[in-house]
Amino acid sequence: MKRAGLLAQWRRAAGFTQDKLAERLGVDRSTVHRWEAGKSTPQPWQIPLLARTVGRSAAELEALFDGRLYDRRPETQASTLNGSSPDELRIVYLDLERRYDRVPSSTLLAEAGQHFARLDHLARQFRAGPQQRDVLTLQAETSTLMGKLVWDASQRRDHGGARKYYSQAAAIARRLQDPALESHALLRSSFVDLYGTKDASTGLALAEAAARRAAPVSPALASLALLHAGEAHAMLGDRAECERSIGLAQDNLAHLDADPATDLVSPDQVGRLAGSCYLELGQLRRAQGELEAVARSLGHRQKSRTIVLGNLALSLIRQRQVDGALEVLDQAVDELEQTRGGGGMNLVFAAARELKPWRREVQVLDLQDRLLSLMAAP
Repeated sequence: MKRAGLLAQWRRAAGFTQDKLAERLGVDRSTVHRWEAGKSTPQPWQIPLLARTVGRSAAELEALFDGRLYDRRPETQASTLNGSSPDELRIVYLDLERRYDRVPSSTLLAEAGQHFARLDHLARQFRAGPQQRDVLTLQAETSTLMGKLVWDASQRRDHGGARKYYSQAAAIARRLQDPALESHALLRSSFVDLYGTKDASTGLALAEAAARRAAPVSPALASLALLHAGEAHAMLGDRAECERSIGLAQDNLAHLDADPATDLVSPDQVGRLAGSCYLELGQLRRAQGELEAVARSLGHRQKSRTIVLGNLALSLIRQRQVDGALEVLDQAVDELEQTRGGGGMNLVFAAARELKPWRREVQVLDLQDRLLSLMAAP
């Protein structure tokens, strides 16, 4: 179905004429007409309101205007398992990824597991060709997502479950000869060692392998892998190599223009991981400066922000700035009550343990009560 047909169908189903939709969105009727005719696309900030107005998800609108739901070649339009096409399954995947950073991973596992099973079955149905490649690519991406969900839902304890999914994603990527997909799976595997088993040497080897694999095709992924390699060097006490890795990552950031993985890395990521490195190296004031700046700009990525807040609290406690640390920890608990992110949860409890010298102070007792309630929540 052409874009005009699909977007107009959604508009009519929601009870809007072009005039009324334009009025609701604060644009001219001609703008809506151009969107439906495929002559222009909404600005990114218009997508969420347009999606809510026509009763669809933002991921569906993004896929529509990205070209994945119209003007497909005949061979890619076939109906598949239970009426689910690869494009429809990609919309499900995008929506799961979007929700990952905002809700507890445990609430997504069942839905993601069903989606993963559909893809696994679907991958067996297609013969070699463009559609099979699309399905296998989505299967690898979903396998990486499943690893993230399993590890996060277990509070970063189910290392074996996460590794299984990351290994599957890497195997599919090698079959497809897709170095970016393989790099992402390797990088996620490195997280299990760096932040789960605390095996910095193994984590460093995986992060550097991910950076090498991504370098020819994805500066964004290479940058992200180098940042985590820098943190591994910091864990090992090697300041010079840590700063070298961060410098290389920053150099790569100048080459992101045509990289589809650009959304994985940003100046915020550089600051977040640089702050973690300085914390590991005992450079507490530098860590505090980096982490405070990032905490102010990461409101849209709640699980990442709780990690930043946890590290920021640790840097303040180690400088004996207890009042500031308690304020930061209260913010972190506010967000953890919504997301229950495993990384943030572990760091907040680590910071609380370092408050032991002040355990009799009223504010510290109040924080402990909040943490007990957080642990008891379903």
